[in-house]
Amino acid sequence: MSPTMFFADYGAHVRILEEVTTLQKQGYEIEILAYPNGRDIEGINVRRCWGVPFNYRVIVGSSRHKIYLDVLLAAMAILHGLRHKPDIIHAHLHEGGLIGWVLSRLTGAPLVFDYQGSLTGEMVDHRFLSTESRFFKFFYWLETRINYAADVILTSSTHAAHLLAENFTVSPTKIHPLPDCVNADTFCAANYTDAEKCQLKTSLGLPLDKKIIVYLGVLTPYQGVDLLLESLARLKQTRDDYHLLMMGYPGVLKYQQMAEMMGLADQVTFTGKILYQDAPRYLALGDIAVAPKISATEGSGKILNYMAMALPTVAFNTPVSREFLGDGGIYAPEISSQALETALNRALDLSTGNRQRLGHYLRQRVITHFAWDRAGEQISAIYQALLSGEPLPTVNLRTTHRRLSGNP
Repeated sequence: MSPTMFFADYGAHVRILEEVTTLQKQGYEIEILAYPNGRDIEGINVRRCWGVPFNYRVIVGSSRHKIYLDVLLAAMAILHGLRHKPDIIHAHLHEGGLIGWVLSRLTGAPLVFDYQGSLTGEMVDHRFLSTESRFFKFFYWLETRINYAADVILTSSTHAAHLLAENFTVSPTKIHPLPDCVNADTFCAANYTDAEKCQLKTSLGLPLDKKIIVYLGVLTPYQGVDLLLESLARLKQTRDDYHLLMMGYPGVLKYQQMAEMMGLADQVTFTGKILYQDAPRYLALGDIAVAPKISATEGSGKILNYMAMALPTVAFNTPVSREFLGDGGIYAPEISSQALETALNRALDLSTGNRQRLGHYLRQRVITHFAWDRAGEQISAIYQALLSGEPLPTVNLRTTHRRLSGNP
């Protein structure tokens, strides 16, 4: 159950695609129910709900347009689910969890809820809802009910697992941390020769004599893009040995204009949307990477892509960033452009040898802890337990957190 315009080359879409791909390898037959207008992927079976004639754009984050799309998706899911009873309902995002809950009650199929962050937290982060709004309590109540409705909750980080247990009092026996992962064979800098990288740099108009900072993701304030540009404007006052390759959408024109107003037109190159299959080739151009996401509850899968590409990574010191990067992150201690500037300075000052050693550490950490094949086995074990009525695999949240943090 994917209440998104799957596939749109970012965030939750990538997690859904990689989960489906690894489960198909294990013999599962999977059908994705999604919004209209997404990009079809060969080998992935997607059934889309009806569309509307006035909205063909991909929706990022919270949006009023999602209300009628969710209604259309729910109607299609119920009609289709009653005709073709599923064995398992695996729902992504809270909208999917709500639709999946109804379908689970109607069909008797167990509900697995893939939790990637707080519903109300995301709505506040996207400035769709204020904590002072009269609707906040309703959405918090709805979020709580959806959390309780699932038979199993998979979380995209151990931080999210603790959030569910402590803030929403969800039983820990239901919660199974399944951190975002990455295919380290695909995201591997060694797949590209120096000549190939030089050719791509030239085609993009990137300087060959400067260190390339790469960013790949959604271009919005809650991703920290505003703070990133502000930090580069500060950085420009003391050095000019860097260039930012800004990959993603929407808001390209907005941020191009912002960069020009800040005097950064010569320091930043905007590519627009990058297809997921092309992401490794573009990330291979980087010397360092930056992931300035502000949210304390949502996942940040781009960090794992950076790590697999052996890129030293600058990020804010949030629980999710620290869970992925461990001791190998270059952290801005507070969420501000000044702190981000300081962290970028540290990263740019790394010698070639230190940069390579840190990148190697991060890549090995990804291979050890964040591989999709291992995650697929974990999902499969949960599916089989639900189908057979056997006890679910046991999970100790504290042990999992200590393992990922590197503590004994």
